[in-house]
Amino acid sequence: MNIKIVCVGKLKEKYFKQGIAEYAKRLSKFCKFQIVEVPDEKAPEKLSDAEIEKVKEIEGERILSKIKDKEYVYALAILGKERTSENFAEEIKELTTYGTSDITFVIGGSLGLSPAVLKRANTQISFGRFTMPHQLMRLVLTEQIYRAFMINAGAPYHK
Repeated sequence: MNIKIVCVGKLKEKYFKQGIAEYAKRLSKFCKFQIVEVPDEKAPEKLSDAEIEKVKEIEGERILSKIKDKEYVYALAILGKERTSENFAEEIKELTTYGTSDITFVIGGSLGLSPAVLKRANTQISFGRFTMPHQLMRLVLTEQIYRAFMINAGAPYHK
């Protein structure tokens, strides 16, 4: 089983890197886990709607270049479907049981995901209506993926 997170931008904060590295190490007994970073498009603070869409389009092309046809794609989107940890674990179990061995999660940049990326996604997932820095979201997502595997293994971790 392969789990991949495709995300926009570089992770600079040491504390996020350490947390993600810990969960990646724990995940190694369940799956091949990787994070693929694509460059963010430089943009000034004040952008017109057209400029925002252009930035999302460029970042979206970079994201899509890292996704293969056979991958099942979760797009992280504030308006996506919220799940409990148990529901999420069940989804992962069902996907792997029925032949999907490549699951990809996509975290967009500060302006969000392009329509093309949202269209390519098999589903959208939300971690609530809060806006979070995408660096923090990487850590939260990695922990939740680990939690799903632990739930599916019947381990007490998630209590």
